[in-house]
Amino acid sequence: MRPQGSAAELERRRRQAVAAVNNGEAQVTVARVLGVPKNSVWRWIQMSRDGGGRLAAKPHPGRPREMTPEQECQLVPLLQQGAKVHGWPDDLWTAARVTAVIQHQFGVCYHVEHVRHILKDRLGWTSQRPELRARERNEAEIERWKREDLPRIRKRSRRQRGASCAAG
Repeated sequence: MRPQGSAAELERRRRQAVAAVNNGEAQVTVARVLGVPKNSVWRWIQMSRDGGGRLAAKPHPGRPREMTPEQECQLVPLLQQGAKVHGWPDDLWTAARVTAVIQHQFGVCYHVEHVRHILKDRLGWTSQRPELRARERNEAEIERWKREDLPRIRKRSRRQRGASCAAG
């Protein structure tokens, strides 16, 4: 599997490994520090002996990203402002709403499922369910009701059940 990083970063890492081995570091140590298999370090050393140009990494295959990493960083503060700031009636972010913000702010049109991927994997945002608790909730009144009214209701209910069983 191809490691993360641009082609220039991968080449820099390879040249750094070869230089460390040439300066007396053990291949195993260099591999552990860089987090690569030791046979990769060995292969890079062989490639450098055959000609240093072979250490160059190929550009990553595939379609380039439409949003730059800088734009992704700009997206986070936009989302932290809340959905109301961007015209929605509540502060609940959905993938469809984020898709609309991306299109409006950056001119990039993504599929909703791809935006879910960006939010989760690149930005570290997770899906959350809004808390289903009334804002008007009065904890003191709820406790009073449990303490005073609920026992009375239960007592009346038991009496009514008992009366219906005796009649039957």
